[in-house]
Amino acid sequence: MRRNVVDIGVISDTHALLRPEAVAALAGVVHVVHAGDVGSAAVLEDLARIAPLTAVRGNNDLGPWAERLPETARVTIARTRLLIVHDAHDLTGVPLDDVDVVVTGHSHRPSMQRCDGVLHVNPGSAGPRRFRLPIALARLRIGPHGIEGRIVDLATHA
Repeated sequence: MRRNVVDIGVISDTHALLRPEAVAALAGVVHVVHAGDVGSAAVLEDLARIAPLTAVRGNNDLGPWAERLPETARVTIARTRLLIVHDAHDLTGVPLDDVDVVVTGHSHRPSMQRCDGVLHVNPGSAGPRRFRLPIALARLRIGPHGIEGRIVDLATHA
């Protein structure tokens, strides 16, 4: 972490598979956000070893371990307010005036776009490959110039 710069790791749809490439891509983050479809308590435990973890329950997260996860979460990191929910469709009608970043998963399609001043991040899926979609996660950097983000393709991440 550079001075006045905070890195956050954003991951989703691991479906019980935490790839070594994902762990490597999360190195150095001060917080990990998981946007659901975790797949197992072991994935949560492994991610929590990297950095403090905020995770939500996805539609495929079942069982006692998953019932402890909220459906939505809010966390503030370095004065940046994040709202995390598994499925973007669940945001319909939710006011975002007190949010800087919205994190979703579910679609397995990585995307990052700004809308009305809010950064919307879907890190894609870091778990088993689905169709021809990339295996990916995202990193957010909060610094003196605001919030910057990038999608990390785990197939090409060294």
